[in-house]
Amino acid sequence: MNTADVVIVGAGVNGLSTAFHLAKAGVKRVVVVERSHLAAGASGKSGALVRMHYTNEPETRLAIESFKYFSNWSDMVGGDCGLKQVGLLVFTPPEYHHHLEHNVAMQQRLGANAHILKAEDVSQVDPHVWCGDVTHVAYEPDSGYADPNATAFSFATAAAHLGVEFRLDTTVTKILTKEGKVTGVETSDGPIAAPVVLVAAGAWANDLLMPLGIDLGTRPALARVTLFRWPPEHSSTHMTYIDHIAHTWIRPEGESRTLIGAEFGIRRDADPHQFSEAVDQDYINLCREQLVRRFPVMRHSTMRGNWAGILMESPDSRPIIDQMPQYEGLFCMTGDSGTSFKTSPAIGKCLSEWITEGQTTTVDLTPFRSTRFAEGKPWVDEFDYGLRNLTISR
Repeated sequence: MNTADVVIVGAGVNGLSTAFHLAKAGVKRVVVVERSHLAAGASGKSGALVRMHYTNEPETRLAIESFKYFSNWSDMVGGDCGLKQVGLLVFTPPEYHHHLEHNVAMQQRLGANAHILKAEDVSQVDPHVWCGDVTHVAYEPDSGYADPNATAFSFATAAAHLGVEFRLDTTVTKILTKEGKVTGVETSDGPIAAPVVLVAAGAWANDLLMPLGIDLGTRPALARVTLFRWPPEHSSTHMTYIDHIAHTWIRPEGESRTLIGAEFGIRRDADPHQFSEAVDQDYINLCREQLVRRFPVMRHSTMRGNWAGILMESPDSRPIIDQMPQYEGLFCMTGDSGTSFKTSPAIGKCLSEWITEGQTTTVDLTPFRSTRFAEGKPWVDEFDYGLRNLTISR
C-alpha cells in the first residue's frame, strides 16, 4: 500500500498552500490528491481579489498575513502570483457609517493600509466611479487582485520542488478510519495509508464527510461572473470594488476589460457533479445594469465573456477550518463561501502549524471551528453593514 504522512484532498489554493507549508516545515511525505487538475474548482475561477477589508478581526488577520505573501511572492513562494495593486474601494450604506468607521479602525490597528474617503474625494483616486448613493467609502491603496491560476500553479511548483507528490485525475472515494482515527484514503487509483488527512475539496467535501457521519450544514452554490469590454470613453484601468449597496464585486481583467460578479446571481444547492459553466442572459443583463449604475461610462460596453463555478457555503457564510473532533487526524477547510483565495497563504500556514505543532501560532483559528453550529453560536459580525449570507463580496 502507498503511504504518506499527510494526504491533502483537493488541489485548490488552500490545499496547495497547506502542502507547500507542510513541506517547508519538513514533512517528508505529503500527497495531494485531486479529482481533476490544479485549481479545477472555485480557485481557478476566482475573482482573486486581494484586500484586507473584512467586518471581523479573525479574517482580517488572515488577510493581512496573506498580503505579506502576495506582495513578496517571488521571495516567499517563488514564481509570480500576478498581483496588480490597483487599489480597493468599498461602498457601504450611509446608515452604517459607524460600522465603516469601526471596521476601518480595526483594520488599521491590525496593520492594514486602510482609510476612509469622503464621497466627493473619490474622484481624485478614480474619476469614473459614481458615488451618489454613499457619503464615505473605505479605501485601500495597496490592495487589488491576483491571477488565481498563477497563484495556484506557483504554490504547486514550489511544493513539488520541496518533495510534495501530486496525483491528479485521481478521485478520493472514501476516508479510511479505524477506532476513531484516520488511517488514510481510498482513491480511484488505490488506497493511501496516512495518519493525517486534510479535506480541502471545495464543493465536493460533503462526498467525503457525510459518509463519516459529519454534517456541517454546508451546501454547494453556483457563482457566476461576466466580462465587459471598456468603451472608448474608458481609456485607463480602474480599481477593485466591493459594493455592499449593489451587492457586487468588480475588478479589472487585463488591459481593457472589467470582471463583475453579483450576489443576486448565486444559486444555492447546486450539483457540483453536474452544472453548466455558462451564464444565462438574465444574469448578464443584471451585471450590465449594476456595472453601468456604478460606472456610467460603461453604458456602451460590450459583453466579452462569462463563466460559472461551484463554491461551498457554510450556514453562516464563514469558513470552517478545524481538526474535526469526530476522528483523530482529520482536518477540514470548507464552507468559505468563495472568500478564501485572498487568505489562502495564511490558512495554509496555520493548518501546517496545527498539523506539525499541534496548535496555530500565526492566527488563532478558534472562531472557524466546526462545532460553532452545534454550540448554537453561528458567526455573526457586530459591524456587518446589515448584510447576511453573502459569498464572494463579503
